[in-house]
Amino acid sequence: MAAMAGSGVGGPSLSGPRGTTERTVFLFDRRWEQGDPREKALSCGEETYRGFRNAVCQALGISSEDNFVITTTNRKEVTEDNFSEIVQEGVTLYLLQSVDQMLLSATKERIDFLPHYDTLIKSGMYEYYASEGQNPLPFAFAELIDNSLSATSRNTGIRSIQIKLLFDDSQGKPAVAVIDNGSGMTSKQLNNWAVYRLSKFTRQGDFESDHSGYVRPPPVPRSLNSDISYFGVGGKQAVFFIGQSARMISKPADSHDVHELFLSKEDFEKKEKNKEAIYSGYIRNRKPSDSSHITSDDERSLHNLIKEERDKKSFTAVVVTGVQPAHMQYLKNCFHLWTRQLAHIYHYYIHGPKGNEINATMKEAGPFNNIDIEILMFEKGKVPKMVNLREIKDDMQTLYINSAADTFEFKSHVEGEGIVEGIIRYHPFLYDKETYPDDPCFPSRLKDDDDDDDCFVVEKGARGKRPIFECFWNGRLIPYTTVEDFDWCAPPKKRGLAPIECYNRISGALFTNDKFQVSTNKLTFMDLELKLKDKNTLFTRVFNGQEQRMKIDREFALWLKDCHEKYDKQIKFTVFKQITTRTDMTSKRMQSPWATYSAIEWDGKTYRTGQLVKTIKTLPIFYGSILQFFLHGDHDGDVYATGGEVQVAVEPQALYDEIKTIPISKLDRTVSEKTVKKYIEDEMARLPDRLSITWPEGDELLPNETKLAGTPIGALRIEILNKKGEAMQKLPATSHGGSKKLLVELKVILHSPAGNKEIISHISQHGGKWPYWFKKMENIHKLGSYTLKLQVVLNESNADTYAGRSLPSKIFKFNIVEGKPEKFSVGLLDPPFQVGVPFNIPLDLQDEFGHPTQLTTDIKPVLEASGLTLQYEEISKGTSCIIKGVTAKGHVNNYLGKNFSLKVILPGLKEDTQILKIRLLPGPPHQLKVKPDSEILKIENGTSFPFQVEVLDEAGNITAQPKLIVHCKFIGAPNLPVYAVDCSNAGTNILTGPVVYVQNIKKDQILKARIEIPSCKDVPPVEKTIKLLPSSQVARLQIFSVEGQKAIQIKHQDEINWIAGDVMHNLIFQMYDEGEREIIITSDLAEKIKVNWTPRINREHLIQGLLPDVKVPTSVKDVRYCLITFHDEHVSLESAFTVRPLPDEPKHIKCKLKGPNTLQMGEELQSEIDVMITDQYGNQIQTLSASCVNSLGVSGNGLDKSNLKTTWQESTQTMTVKGIRFNPGPPGSKELCFAWREFSDFVRVNLTSGPPVKLRLMDWPELEEPIAVINGRELQKPLIVQLCDQWDNPSPEPNVKISLVKASNLKIISASQQHKTDENGRANLGVISIHGPRGEHTLQLKASYNRSTLVCPIIKFNVLSDPEKPVCLNVKYDKNASFAAGSTFPDFMVSVISEDSSIIKNINPGRIVMKMWEGQNSGNRVPANATTFGCSKVKDGKDEGFFYFRDKMVPERVGTYSIQFAYATDKTNILTSEQIIIEVVPNDPVQLQPDCLPATPVVSNVRTVASRTLVKDLCLHIKDEYNNRTGNDLVGKIIATIKSSNEEDTEIPLFQGMVKTLEFPFNRGSAEINLVLAENSPGRDSTEYILEFEPHLPALTKPLEPYHLSFMFYNDFKKQQRMATLTRERDELSKSITAYRNMFDTTEQLITEIKCQAEEAETRESHLKNELKKHQIDIPQTNILQYVDSLIKQKTLEQEEVKKHPRRSCTLSNYPKDNPDILGKIAHLAEIEDDKAAKVISWHMASDMDCVVTLTTVAARRIFDETQGRQQVLPLDSVYKKSLPGWNRNLPHLRNGRNHFRPIGNPVFARDLLTFPENVEHCQIVFGMLLGDTIIIDNLDAANHYRKEVVKITHCPTLLTREGDRIRSNGKFGGLQNKAPPMDKLRGMVFGAPMPKLFRTLSEQIDLLQQYRTAVEKLHTVNEDLHLHLQSLNSPEMQKKKQELAEQEKNLQQIEQKLGMTPSGKSTELLLQPEALDMCDSPTPPKRMRR
Repeated sequence: MAAMAGSGVGGPSLSGPRGTTERTVFLFDRRWEQGDPREKALSCGEETYRGFRNAVCQALGISSEDNFVITTTNRKEVTEDNFSEIVQEGVTLYLLQSVDQMLLSATKERIDFLPHYDTLIKSGMYEYYASEGQNPLPFAFAELIDNSLSATSRNTGIRSIQIKLLFDDSQGKPAVAVIDNGSGMTSKQLNNWAVYRLSKFTRQGDFESDHSGYVRPPPVPRSLNSDISYFGVGGKQAVFFIGQSARMISKPADSHDVHELFLSKEDFEKKEKNKEAIYSGYIRNRKPSDSSHITSDDERSLHNLIKEERDKKSFTAVVVTGVQPAHMQYLKNCFHLWTRQLAHIYHYYIHGPKGNEINATMKEAGPFNNIDIEILMFEKGKVPKMVNLREIKDDMQTLYINSAADTFEFKSHVEGEGIVEGIIRYHPFLYDKETYPDDPCFPSRLKDDDDDDDCFVVEKGARGKRPIFECFWNGRLIPYTTVEDFDWCAPPKKRGLAPIECYNRISGALFTNDKFQVSTNKLTFMDLELKLKDKNTLFTRVFNGQEQRMKIDREFALWLKDCHEKYDKQIKFTVFKQITTRTDMTSKRMQSPWATYSAIEWDGKTYRTGQLVKTIKTLPIFYGSILQFFLHGDHDGDVYATGGEVQVAVEPQALYDEIKTIPISKLDRTVSEKTVKKYIEDEMARLPDRLSITWPEGDELLPNETKLAGTPIGALRIEILNKKGEAMQKLPATSHGGSKKLLVELKVILHSPAGNKEIISHISQHGGKWPYWFKKMENIHKLGSYTLKLQVVLNESNADTYAGRSLPSKIFKFNIVEGKPEKFSVGLLDPPFQVGVPFNIPLDLQDEFGHPTQLTTDIKPVLEASGLTLQYEEISKGTSCIIKGVTAKGHVNNYLGKNFSLKVILPGLKEDTQILKIRLLPGPPHQLKVKPDSEILKIENGTSFPFQVEVLDEAGNITAQPKLIVHCKFIGAPNLPVYAVDCSNAGTNILTGPVVYVQNIKKDQILKARIEIPSCKDVPPVEKTIKLLPSSQVARLQIFSVEGQKAIQIKHQDEINWIAGDVMHNLIFQMYDEGEREIIITSDLAEKIKVNWTPRINREHLIQGLLPDVKVPTSVKDVRYCLITFHDEHVSLESAFTVRPLPDEPKHIKCKLKGPNTLQMGEELQSEIDVMITDQYGNQIQTLSASCVNSLGVSGNGLDKSNLKTTWQESTQTMTVKGIRFNPGPPGSKELCFAWREFSDFVRVNLTSGPPVKLRLMDWPELEEPIAVINGRELQKPLIVQLCDQWDNPSPEPNVKISLVKASNLKIISASQQHKTDENGRANLGVISIHGPRGEHTLQLKASYNRSTLVCPIIKFNVLSDPEKPVCLNVKYDKNASFAAGSTFPDFMVSVISEDSSIIKNINPGRIVMKMWEGQNSGNRVPANATTFGCSKVKDGKDEGFFYFRDKMVPERVGTYSIQFAYATDKTNILTSEQIIIEVVPNDPVQLQPDCLPATPVVSNVRTVASRTLVKDLCLHIKDEYNNRTGNDLVGKIIATIKSSNEEDTEIPLFQGMVKTLEFPFNRGSAEINLVLAENSPGRDSTEYILEFEPHLPALTKPLEPYHLSFMFYNDFKKQQRMATLTRERDELSKSITAYRNMFDTTEQLITEIKCQAEEAETRESHLKNELKKHQIDIPQTNILQYVDSLIKQKTLEQEEVKKHPRRSCTLSNYPKDNPDILGKIAHLAEIEDDKAAKVISWHMASDMDCVVTLTTVAARRIFDETQGRQQVLPLDSVYKKSLPGWNRNLPHLRNGRNHFRPIGNPVFARDLLTFPENVEHCQIVFGMLLGDTIIIDNLDAANHYRKEVVKITHCPTLLTREGDRIRSNGKFGGLQNKAPPMDKLRGMVFGAPMPKLFRTLSEQIDLLQQYRTAVEKLHTVNEDLHLHLQSLNSPEMQKKKQELAEQEKNLQQIEQKLGMTPSGKSTELLLQPEALDMCDSPTPPKRMRR
């Protein structure tokens, strides 16, 4: 067990777990100082500490009884517990006496310090993650692209580089492949690639066996030499940064072999674990397109990549697998971002030295147009993404190039061969924004976090904080190195030629050659910036390709200035004003046009008109305010420009008064407005500001002071002061001119209504030694408001303003008022002046200047006038002086008055006397004077009398005044006149008037006359006595009516009653004077007599005293007024009388209705009817009494006389009738007849319905039985409700709200929204649809009227389940069945259940499918990958409504599966069943197989256990035929034996221990096998043997075949190793061949089956097309599907129209079909098309219509019990069927097929008119029993004729006529019992009408069209599928695969010949079959699915 070896090292030897693991440990025996100091190597395989200690003792010659310890070098003791942990391969151990013993001599411990494999796989971790905020993944890709660019650098054609992102899960785990068509690598070069840090400079000697030393490429523009694969680091860093493993595949152009190297982290870990050399491996050399070595499913995608190798001359592919999930998400989600970054890195390689000039008209042809870098990303279920980096237009370099307006190129040479080419681009400011491109990875505008918010921060502008230069090395971007700037292109500290912001509008790029060092992963430069900024580095400008030696800083500044002026459009001119011409321009060309603007926007600021600014670079610098902006050119509206001019008014304008125009660029943008304002204020402080005024001589004038006229003002002393208070005499001097003298001007201005008048004006100069002075002013005496103004003016010009600013001034406002009174004048008096009437004398007082003034002292005026006595009351003082109350008395000549001179004296004034002329008029009336003077005056009655009157004042003067009227009133008799005369003119006049007349005066009469002036109450009246004598004129008129000899006087206003319509004769008249003396009538008098009842008067009759006859009116209401008048000049007489007609004899009766003529049913008429008796003229007879009521009679149709009352109205002489009421009946107009004696009259009244008390349904059947309605459908009739009174008369009450009362679970949908009654009291709720649970429901309509509720009879609905509405799927199958893998499912029977629990039939089977998928869903959602099965055909048309799924294959994979059935009710709605969860269990055990097929073992009989190991950890399992593990309950053993393929060979190898067989326990379906050959085992060299594993399982009745595993046996170790390699190749080829054969077999079988399907589909399509032709439907040759769809839509619409057409239906509620044994009520079992036949048959079967038919007596009994016996039932199992008539029996008149007689009336069996929607056989039994041989015939005559003839030969059955008559079978007919009532009287118990034939025809056509459409689609799909498969089978790829298969079979044969193995045939296929089965993950194999 143990062996000593000096200091040599033995390699580790491994064997199976049942063997031992040999390891080498190194021992130092340091127990004793004299011990052997050398190291001892011990090779042992012990597994326990005790065994190891024994081996140590044996090796060192130590007794096992010795006491010692074994420790590690750090003194940890080895024990039984930690033995396996410590004692490992290569460990160094001490033998010591104790753990703490001193080490007696030194020892050496072996260590390995090879770099850890993390050095390689994590080499790029830090470099890539130090990525400055960017994702480094694109830079890792760049390393691989670098290698490809170098590899393709010598290509003469297209240089193709592809990056493929293989993210399709179905093709394995994610992978990334970088493929180029470069020169490829030999195996040695591939080895060099694998060496870490082997750069191109060190690849020589041992490493570079086939390549000469490195040669630098020649210089090219931008150093685009593709020499960028340098250091031997980046590629390996990149692949292990991207993923976990890398596969390098390469083929050089001159090689036939492909070289492949695989590196992986997993492999490194495994080598480390096994203590193997980590940095070692294999390069696989193979033929192109050979992917047989790719066996892992994770790398399935590599098969397609390797297949593409065939036609490639040379290539290199880097395949990275194990991609980091974070990387994969980034690559997917940020596809555009990282491809854009790659386009930026390789911009100049892709587009050439000039870059991607998008707007270039022509692209130059060059060596860089042949580089194609494509990126493709493949994802499952998505279209591959593909982008060519050349097509990317938004990488940063493209943006830089195409947004630049100009470029500045330069060059620098550094340290000999170091060359840097540079380019600077200018990105102008355009319009309102910078055009500098923004980089999303480096935002341009950042604000420092530490910026103070109060500080003004100037941004760096367009570029922001980004550096200017990006750096390219050999044309490739070095992403982490940038150069901020150089001294000559950095912003200057002082102001330069261009604005500072222009320096932030430049971008640049530096292109270096390889003389500058970069990091190994090419992310940063080492020392580029230091070398470029070295003081010895010189820069030269490159212009037109030539270097120019000149000052680079000057050249750059000039270039930048030129760019700014040419390209920047940074000033925005806004608020356009006009186009103008500038005459100030010297050049006429530049004078116009100029656009003027009011504002500009510049550098983020807005400058507007009026804004204060400061200039720069002007001489001198000045301040001013903006007037306007100028821009040269014809512009209109807002515009951008690089510059313009601004017109500025120099400030302060008070000093300068200048306007200047300067360029806008000379405005100081840094100065603040506050600074400008302060400067202007300081300048303004030097100007004159105010005046200082003093009054040396007094007489000071105060502001707003009031002075008397003539008061002096003066003198004035004035000084001019500035803001600083300094006196000044002239303006301050300025830089623009000298100073000017100042003067002071004095002006006194009078403000008058006519305007301002300047009365004083003086100008004063400064005397040098004396100030400004003005003398005293004494001449101001005009009254008014004054202004004294002191104004500073300029010398010479006398201007009071300077530069638009007013000079200082001072204003005093004062008033001048009047002085003391010195004289007066008399003002205007107010005439007239009358005697004794006071008047006023106004006086106007004046001062010495004639100004009106006031009286201030007490002065008593003196008044004097000749002939007058004068006196006054007082004199008033104040603003007006008036002598008040002046009166004058004296004699004047007449009423016109007299003139007098009046003197007024005011003592004390200088001028004290004034004389005025006045005219004095008489005073007001004071007394009356009347003539004649006698007191008694005589006059005749009827005459007038004159008086002379005078009006006098108090002095006796005759006076007059306006409205001076004198009245005379006569007193003593009534109606005396009043005299009046006007004395207003002269004061005197004659007073007279009308005659004085007193009626009926018989003798003298005394009167009084009172004369007075009413308007003058103070004048006393004058009275006179008048004696009145009687008159002799006509005074009285008298009328008489002569009756016989008697004359009756008719007095005035008498009323005479006379018979109506009669004539009054013999009227006479007489006239008398005032003395009662009769006057003889003369013709003159007769002319003066008039009457009013006739226009014609006989004058002769009047002279004789006769009057005309009077005709009496016919109506008693027409009273005639008769008037006789006499008129002359003295008197006017009249006499009148009234003739009132009296009624004649009764002739008529009149009835009048007082009030409305309408009454409601059941109520009395509220109005009374008055009945009166009239004469022939309609005059009411007033002579009746109450007894006349007895003669009045009332009659009328339907009149209720019970409450009729007739009363006599004495007051109106009428009869009143009350209590009119009618008996209940139809409403309408009613006529009442009133009769009195022989007279009669009629009255009409309107009888209306009574008040609504209930609701009635209109046109609705009887409501005793519930109305059957199918759930969700509409009723047949609209729901119309009518308000009715208690007698069922319609009540026309509008706007009564109707409400529906229903249960909450009942949903009513009404077609009409009207819920109020109309004017007829009717409400139409429309056709309603009922939604509710099955069963009886009630619905009641209610209305609210006058606070009472009106109800309608309850409507009962029997809601029936919709037999056509599917609600669920019923699935039946054997639930106890077991689902063995690969077996057949039990039959699934699926039916579609409707709402009424019945099975829906006539369903297209294509709509029902079965779906199956692996796993179990939480919801009801079916996965997309579910397998779909169609239903099987129904056999012989049986089981209608049931759909069978037969012979469906159970999946071959074990696991949980879900099954769900689905029914597509329409295109959008799918009805699904509940999910059926099944467990697929393994099938019967059929084979013994391993999990995965082991490689063919190659062993030898040498000492090393590994070389003798046949199988290690081989697990054998019992499997069914579908490769499912089974037999978990089996227990037994596996017997392993070795057999030879040659039976004659007796030299058989033996197992370890030299045994022929080994047994292994078999438990729970598997056994674990480890087999090792015995050392020096017998066996023939290079011979194939077979390991046979035979299972012994007692529980199995049928033994299983043993499992065979071939292996190769060799005696030579090296030969074993060589043959092991060949064996692996054989295994791989076998797998590949098997896969190819399976693929071709599957394809052939699939094409065969598709061809069968195509033939079936074509046959089906042709058959359906012929069927459609039978229906007159022709299908066109083109656009078939569109035509069929339109036809289906058209037919569906027609079908809906037919379905909506009203048809007869049975409204009898059906019995719920909750039991399949219930067929329903008889009324619902059949339908009849003919209406007449339906009516008579329904009536004939009326007693049976409500009967429920059941299949069984049990069901009938249950119904009987549920309805307590009320429901009649008919069980069919109790019917004796033999007695039923034959359904096809002939009519009785047919004998032997011939007519016995010729019938009339179209006889037919009633049963033949029935159609049965379902249950035909059962219905034939029912109606055969109930109807028998009942015959339908046209009419009764035809029926009698038919019966009479039939009874001659046989019995005649019952006959029903279409007119509704019945002749019973016994011959009886007639009577109501044998006459069918109208249809509506059947109360809905009538057979419904079937759907019209057109509906059935349309249904058949639609079904055929749908089937045809499906067939066409299937035919098209199958043909396309067939075409694709045939095309694929004949494609070059498939041909190539067949060729590959042939080559692989040939290679396999050669290898097997080399190995000496049995050629592979079917055994190989069987051997590989389990693994081939593993390739299919679908739940059911494809072949079975297709079957």
